[in-house]
Amino acid sequence: MQLHTLTVKHKRPSKKRVGRGGKRGTYSGRGMKGQNARAGGRPAPVVRELLKRYPKLKGYTRVRRQRKAQSVSLAVLAKRFLKDEIVSPITLIEKGLIHQRKSSFPQVKIIGSFKVKTVLSIQGCALSPGAKKAIEESGGSVT
Repeated sequence: MQLHTLTVKHKRPSKKRVGRGGKRGTYSGRGMKGQNARAGGRPAPVVRELLKRYPKLKGYTRVRRQRKAQSVSLAVLAKRFLKDEIVSPITLIEKGLIHQRKSSFPQVKIIGSFKVKTVLSIQGCALSPGAKKAIEESGGSVT
């Protein structure tokens, strides 16, 4: 007996290929029509769970989140801006204090109760109560 003369006594049974004629024709043990009769079966369990979570009523749109305003401290403004300079979202982007998202200008909120020595005029920015008071005390204007 040599290795090249050895043969398998019991061959492995070939995998049954359903639905290709022969003894299991037409519906091939899958019943009639429907999702279970089709090739590919059903979606993966993970995908199915995700699909179940979405609301399926008419008029559903995705939830739009409001963007938070980018905050800038008064102390930083006092260092970066000169006397009677206008502080607006455009000038803040130019000085690199805030970042522009896509094409629209971001909402800006000036925070802090830092005592400002420079006179600033602020336009198009939201202000915290402490920041507004500090700017008005230094002689600045808020519009």
